[in-house]
Parts: sequence; C-alpha cells; structure tokens
Amino acid sequence: MGKATGFLELDRQDRTYSDAKERLKHYKEFVVPLPEEKLKAQASRCMNCGIPYCHNGCPVNNIIPDWNHLVYEGDWQNALEVLHSTNNFPEFTGRICPAPCEASCTLNIDDAPVTIKSIECAIVDKGWEEGWILPQPPARKTGKSVAVVGSGPAGMACAQQLARAGHSVTLFEKNDRMGGLLRYGIPDFKLDKDQINRRLMQMQAEGVVLKTSTEVGVHVSMESLRENFDAVVMSGGAEDPRQLTIPGAEMAGVRLAMEFLTQQNKRNAGDDETRAAPRGTLTATGKHVIVIGGGDTGSDCVGTSNRQGAASVTQIEIMPKPPIKEDKALSWPDWPLKLRTSSSHEEGCERDWAINARRVIGENGRVTGLECVRVDWSNGRMEDVPGSEFVLKADMILLAMGFVGPIKPGMVEQSEVVLDPRGNVAANVSDYMTSREGVFACGDMRRGQSLVVWAIREGRQCARAVDLHLMGESELPR
Repeated sequence: MGKATGFLELDRQDRTYSDAKERLKHYKEFVVPLPEEKLKAQASRCMNCGIPYCHNGCPVNNIIPDWNHLVYEGDWQNALEVLHSTNNFPEFTGRICPAPCEASCTLNIDDAPVTIKSIECAIVDKGWEEGWILPQPPARKTGKSVAVVGSGPAGMACAQQLARAGHSVTLFEKNDRMGGLLRYGIPDFKLDKDQINRRLMQMQAEGVVLKTSTEVGVHVSMESLRENFDAVVMSGGAEDPRQLTIPGAEMAGVRLAMEFLTQQNKRNAGDDETRAAPRGTLTATGKHVIVIGGGDTGSDCVGTSNRQGAASVTQIEIMPKPPIKEDKALSWPDWPLKLRTSSSHEEGCERDWAINARRVIGENGRVTGLECVRVDWSNGRMEDVPGSEFVLKADMILLAMGFVGPIKPGMVEQSEVVLDPRGNVAANVSDYMTSREGVFACGDMRRGQSLVVWAIREGRQCARAVDLHLMGESELPR
C-alpha cells in the first residue's frame, strides 16, 4: 500500500477536457492528461482494501491496487507489466471504457473513487512513449493453425493470445481496415485510430496474419476455414441494428447511427466513404438532427453532428430519465443506474426522456419532422400519456437504438451453429465451444451487445479455451 492516509489527505482529481469551442473544430482526442506527479498522488489514494471490489467490477479483473501502488512508487515499467497481465489493450479501455471498476471502488461510497481509468491510460501511454511495449513472439511454434473471424477487440485479443502461445493465427476482417467497431463505431475524438494501428503492428510482429476485405461467408466459406485450420473462432460482433418500425421510417433522411459514424471515420482516414454508404453519403451540416437512443452510440452521433455543423441536435430516449445520483445502499458495488452526461452532450444537445417516436413526417420523400408522444412507465410498462403528442423538427434522424445480435446471413448461417434464445451464437464461458466441434465464439457475437472491456475478457478466455482444445493444456491466463 502506497500511502495509508492518501485517501484522507487528497481529493479526487481527474483528467480534464480542452475547451468545447476549440475541440468542435477537429476530430482529434481532447482529453488533457494529468501531470505525472498528480497521477502518483492520485494513485496514493488507493486504500488497498481487504476486499478490492474493483477487481470484480472490472470484467478483465485488472489487478488495480497493485499497479496503483507501483505508480505511487514511480515504478511505471512494472506497473505496465501488471496491467498487461490482465488486459491486452489498456489504451482502449483507458479511453472508452465506462470504468465499472471506479463504480465498484470503496471510495465511491463517498462519490470520490480512485481515478483508476486515468491511471490505467497513463501507464500504457507511458509504456509506448518509453518504448517498453514490444512484440512478444513465441519461443516455439505448435504447428497448429487458428482462424479468428472479426477484428474487433475480442478478435484482436484472442488472436494475440493465441499467437503468443505459438499457434499460426490468421485474423479475418470484412472491412478494408482492422479494428471492428473500435475502428468504425468509435469517433476519432474518443479513440485515435493510431492506437489501433500500433497494436496491429505489434500483433503482426508476433506472427498474426491480417486479412482485410475478406468477408467469411462471402469471399471465403466457413467450411473452407474448418478444412484449412485446426480451429475457428467467431468474433464478428453483434452488428444487426434494431430498426425503427413506424410509418415514414423508410424515408431517405432516416439513417442508422453506424452508417453515419462509419462514414465520418472513413473521411478522417482519407478512405472512400462511399463503400460504407449503400444508401448514399450523409452529413449533418446545417441540419436539424434527431438522435433516437440515449446510449453511448447516440452520444457519439451527437458529438459527430456538432463537429459537422448541425443546426441543432436533439437526443431522445424511450426510457425514463435516470436519477442524478444513485442510491449507494442499493447499488454499490454494482454498476449504478444514474444520469450520465458525456463530453458530447456538454458540447451542445437537447436531451429528453420517456419519449416514443410515432411517425416520421416528410414532404416529397424528405424528412421534415418526427411525431412523438410522452410515455409513462409508473405501472411497470410503457403507456402513452394522453394529449402529450408533439412534433420535433428534423432534417435527419439517426437510429442509435442498439443491436439485436449478430448478422445471420453469411458466416453464422454457413457455420450451422446453434443460437441462443436471443439470437446470439450459443457457447458457454467455460470452453467457448459452439455446437460444432472446433468452432468457438466470443465477444458480442456470443454475449450480445456489450462493452469493449467485456470483449477483451472474452477474447482472452476464448484463446485459452482454444489452446487447451488444441494442446490438451494451456499456460495462457484466463
């Protein structure tokens, strides 16, 4: 334990943002890191609890008190080693994870948890700056080959772990760049894509073969993968979006959030955005934008719309407005339901809750508004509030209502694996094996729509299961 009285002497201090007016002019990251001495001071606030609930709150079970102590002592290189022992990509989680570890921190009982996420990000960023993060190629090859399909965080973590175990790994990606939703679903201002690129370079140096623009189920069949590889891992994500099924939803101005976000990320990368625009390119410039869906994807649409110069942005959510502060006695150390305001919301956005969209209004096939009604949830089910109908002005409506599971045509159908009742690929968290021998599933494709940190956990655990299946034993951590 670094400083026994640190949490008593020091208040919580976290990273800040650059000025909203300035950051709206670009798509670069805008988080202002804490200086090293302040980070060490913040790390000293860790209580080294008898029961460190942060371990359980973190899906990858980061050994948080240990690397907090090492940062306090100034031993950054060993802190990095401890951090990497449970997390392949802490620069991802240190930027876009909602930090359930902080919600579980004992100091969160007083609303002042340790700045775990900021310290995590600082450790790995320092590791890259100092040149401590190097490829870890295996000492020997096993002679076994594995195909990993889908290069999101689950696929990347699984592929890297399997390559380090000595297997010959090929990572397949249907898009022209690796990274899955990290690449195309997360705006650059939240995650600079160079963070992904240098990890991919590390993985290549470790022996992972990267195959882009190769959609399994279209360009190559699942059966050929089963014939040519000793094991196949399905980590293609949950990309089937929840659709808006109301009159007028077919109008051209009603678009999926992922279409919108992907196109902007491709523009930023200098790529051809039309490849991700089967219904044509779109921009929020000068438009009144409505975002349906109150989650992180909706927030990303808000931030991107404002950077494109939208005339106005309104975000609506069908569920009731959460409380500003949670009831700690009921929720801690679990993830609490409470109102969360993102940096994108702070940049300019109208938000409203308990709103149901009834009808898209338009003229000559162009969207002009959205007819809505307020709903009441007090009886445990959604009921329209009589006389509460109203119309929101809109030129573009973005659907950020989540995903219902993996896309079925193509890989999933060809694999002939059993699906669970929710339509995800059925596999348990013990061996991650699907109903077909030698075919595994992990990440959102197995779990359903979830967090990047859960994807990394499942990718790591699935890699161990594959290694155990192929070799009869495994030294990979679970």
